[in-house]
Amino acid sequence: MIKPIETCDYHTAGEPFRIVENPPLEFAGSTVAERRVNAIGDEAVEHLRQVLCYEPRGHADMYGGFITPPDDEGASFGVLFWHKDGFSTACGHGTIALGVWALQTGRVGMDPRGTTDVTIDVPSGRVTARVHTTGRKVTSVDFINVPSYVLAENIVVPTSRGDVTVDVSFGGAIYAQLNAASVGLSVEPSNITELISIGREIKWKLNDSAYAEHPVDPRLSGIYGTIIFEELEPDEQGNVCQRNVTIFADGEVDRSPCGSGTATRVATLEAKGQLGEGRALIHHSIVGSTFQACVRERLSVEGRPAVIAQVTGMAFKTGEHRFEVDPDDPLVPGFVLR
Repeated sequence: MIKPIETCDYHTAGEPFRIVENPPLEFAGSTVAERRVNAIGDEAVEHLRQVLCYEPRGHADMYGGFITPPDDEGASFGVLFWHKDGFSTACGHGTIALGVWALQTGRVGMDPRGTTDVTIDVPSGRVTARVHTTGRKVTSVDFINVPSYVLAENIVVPTSRGDVTVDVSFGGAIYAQLNAASVGLSVEPSNITELISIGREIKWKLNDSAYAEHPVDPRLSGIYGTIIFEELEPDEQGNVCQRNVTIFADGEVDRSPCGSGTATRVATLEAKGQLGEGRALIHHSIVGSTFQACVRERLSVEGRPAVIAQVTGMAFKTGEHRFEVDPDDPLVPGFVLR
């Protein structure tokens, strides 16, 4: 029987993030990366994830995280990110929400000078939520990611819509990236069924291929999702403007512009020479929300050109919950219809 579970829920640019500060069980492993691997297939952990993510307590596009100890004293805490299909390696929108949550709950003390770094250990490494405040009010958060870089360009993938060409890059998770116009689509809510279908198809066509292999850590291998992007006109400052929808896991839709996905796009655009010095990526989502991203640092990872991307957004609290599981309830841990 599961004890009552308290959560604190946020949304970042429209995408939910359910924070479980005190999970009612322990996660095996000495680092967050190890805990994620051990959580996959752990019956008790999987049951808890499903209870919080599946209907009737969640939905097919729910997202959240279990707070864990950090890897060492260099971080404030760790987190295991989860969704309806399992545990992810990275989550930028979740990192932004965790930065806001950490200050609003007092988990991390607010710097009175107006900028507070919340350092978080995630499965792909150590990231920073740089939280900006005016007085006691949080105004924005910079998600400073692990190194992001291109893994392969111009990959031809056979699909039900014909052959398509994608790039594959890493931004904490591995993403395929498809220009929506190349398959006759625009990134609009009215096209969501077709966008999910092609995004899902590309992910599974590439997931077991050499393109999905992480060059350093096999625990980070696998195509996490497909970023379907649409080119927009540059803004008055000459910044690159795009609209995207990220189809991740098995057909989940990111309502935000996707934090780790935005970092991935920064790396890809930088490699193609489309970003350039001093230009930002204005990244719009399918629901009209926006992240702004830029290159903070250029470096090399295993001989590959890489960037440290900064993705700026904001998260807002939507509520607190105390979930219960009735031992007589036949619909436990729950269900999803997609």
